[in-house]
Amino acid sequence: MKHTGRIPLLIAAAMLGMAHTAAAQAQAYPSKPIRFIVGFPPGGTNDIIARAIAPKLSQGLGEQVVVENRGGANTAIATELAARAAPDGYTVVMNAPGHATNPALIKLAFDPVKDFAFITLIAESQNLLVVHPSFPPKNVKELIAISKKHPGEINYGSSGIGTTVHLSAELFQYLTGIKWVHIPYRGGGPAIPELLAGQISLYFGNMPTVIRHARAGKLRPIAVTGAQRSAAAPDIPTVAESGVPGYEVTTWYGMAAPAKTPRPIIERLNSEVARALKSPDLRERLTALGAEPVGNTPEQYAAFIQNEIGKWAKVIKAAGIKGE
Repeated sequence: MKHTGRIPLLIAAAMLGMAHTAAAQAQAYPSKPIRFIVGFPPGGTNDIIARAIAPKLSQGLGEQVVVENRGGANTAIATELAARAAPDGYTVVMNAPGHATNPALIKLAFDPVKDFAFITLIAESQNLLVVHPSFPPKNVKELIAISKKHPGEINYGSSGIGTTVHLSAELFQYLTGIKWVHIPYRGGGPAIPELLAGQISLYFGNMPTVIRHARAGKLRPIAVTGAQRSAAAPDIPTVAESGVPGYEVTTWYGMAAPAKTPRPIIERLNSEVARALKSPDLRERLTALGAEPVGNTPEQYAAFIQNEIGKWAKVIKAAGIKGE
């Protein structure tokens, strides 16, 4: 009993020691390359943005940031890999809307909120509805008309079940009463060549993936999916203003680390991403791709993720979408 007064002091000393350890970790961080996992194959929007920002982060951190592609299951494979990684700041993952849609589509081996320390929202963008030049429609009204004449005959591609590329098309069908055939791919990288070859007729592509092909005349742009026109393509109308009121879909790209990653390391990564996003050349590149740089706080990003999970759960249930 005479030692009980020492217990609070021992606890306080232990907590102080932990704080010193975390501070020391952050001060020494990083001392080796950092793995940046992307949940899609090379060539898609997530990969493009990750590879655009990685060199800037490497410069700021003083260690190489290496992009590693682990495609499949609408980012769930990559996300689980990150969730199981050591919480030491040497593994981060690119979050995409699949992080928010997967909980309503498939059984996950991790918790999409509790198993992560959210760092920042890197950028947001719209999707762009494009068609192969051999496909007749030149605007939304013509697309709806031909789709109603040929129900269940027109195919569209997506970067996977539950991606915003997929959900953009599902929402379009839901609001217009038409029916297309869905052909899912394992990311935008594999889908785009099929679209360019005319194997699929239309695609609600992430802007960074398809805008250059539209500008080159290889694809015909029909409409953007946001509430407002895109600064990257101000001449292209929105789906809503083209005759489908209430239609709006946006996509986003963020960064997270495994849960229990020391807070000082999360703050360091957050500040380095924010710094990178302020560089004129990176901002210009992202804007040209149709992506708007963000760079918010860890708390803001965590709240954003929670909101996205709730929002898409309602949409997926209403549309009756099933996971693979």
